[in-house]
Amino acid sequence: MALLKFEGVGVRGLAGCVPKDIIDNLKYNEYFSDQEAREVTEKTGILQRRFAPPGMTASDLCYHAAEALLNDLSVERSEIELLIFISQTPDYRMPATSVILQHRLNLSMQTMAFDINLGCSAFVYGLSVVFSLMEKSGLKKALILDGETRSRVYSPKDRTTAFLFGDAGVAALIERDPKYGGSYFSLNSDGSREDLIKIKAGGYRYPTSQETLAEQVVDEHGNIRSEEHGFMNGPDVFNFALREVPADIQRLSEYAGIDIRDLDYYLFHQANNYMNGYLIKKLKLPHDKVPSSIAKFGNTSSVSIPITIVSELKGELTDKKKVMLCGFGVGMSWATSFLEFNNCYIPDLIEI
Repeated sequence: MALLKFEGVGVRGLAGCVPKDIIDNLKYNEYFSDQEAREVTEKTGILQRRFAPPGMTASDLCYHAAEALLNDLSVERSEIELLIFISQTPDYRMPATSVILQHRLNLSMQTMAFDINLGCSAFVYGLSVVFSLMEKSGLKKALILDGETRSRVYSPKDRTTAFLFGDAGVAALIERDPKYGGSYFSLNSDGSREDLIKIKAGGYRYPTSQETLAEQVVDEHGNIRSEEHGFMNGPDVFNFALREVPADIQRLSEYAGIDIRDLDYYLFHQANNYMNGYLIKKLKLPHDKVPSSIAKFGNTSSVSIPITIVSELKGELTDKKKVMLCGFGVGMSWATSFLEFNNCYIPDLIEI
C-alpha cells in the first residue's frame, strides 16, 4: 500500500501561467448549436478556457511561471538541484522536456532532470517524488514544472470532450525546512480501467497511419473524432471517482491520524462541477473551503490543482495552513496528499 510520510519539505512558492486567448464556452459553437453549448456549460460549470496559440507549448507556460518565481524569490539558478517536468503534452517524443527546460532556465548541468507522464493525478505524484528525493538525499531546492496543452488533444467535433479542456502551466519551488512539519501521501493505480480515458493511436503499440488520422462518426449522437484524439467514458469516470476518491481520503486520514474536518482547504482535480459537487456532498465538506477554478480554466489535467491554488488562494497561504490535494483520472490513477503550507509565495497569474 503506497502510503507515505515526509518531514520538513514543503512548497516555498507557486506561480501559474495561462495563454491570454480566452475561449467563451457559450460561443464555442462552430460545430454545435447555441443550445448545446448552453447545456454543456450549465452541467459542467466551465464558462471559459485558455487555448495556447500555434507554436506555444506546455513548456513555454512552465518556463514563464518558473522565471517569475525564481526572480521574485531571488533564487540563484545554481541552487536548483532537481527539476521535474510533468505533462502528457511534451515538446517532443525525445528528448525529455525537463532537460530542455534545465538549459532554457540556465540551471546548472549538475541539476537532476526528468519527466513524469501520468495525467490528472500527476501533480500529487510529482510532489511525493520530489519530497522523497529531497528528504532522503539532502537536496535543498527543487522545481516542479507542470504544464498541459490539452486543447490540442481532443476533437472539437466531439461534444463529450470539446467543451471541457484547456491549457495552463505552473512552477512550484520546493525546499527543505523544518517549518513545514509532516506531509502525507496515498498513491494508487488501476490499469484495468485504461480505456476510460485514452488516446488509442500515435504511440508505439498503435502507430500513426492514414487510418488513425481519419475522422469518423463514433456514436449515434454524431460525435466525430479520430483515433489520434482523446476519448473519455464520462459516466464510468464519474462512477470511478465517486467510488475511489472518498475511500482514498478516508484511508489517508486514518494513516496520518488527521481528521479531514481539521484541514483548512480541500483542492480537488477540476474535472467538472457536477463531479466535484458530488464529492463535496459525500465527504460533507464546507463549500467555502473547496476552491474552484474550473469556471475560468476548464479541465487542465495535472495542472488543475496547482492552478486553482494560484488563482483562488493567493494571499491565503501566507501563514500556516493544512491543505488536502486530491487528483484523479487518466490511467486510471488517483492520489491524495495532506500538506502543510507555511508562508507560500504566490504571484499574480501570468498571461502570455
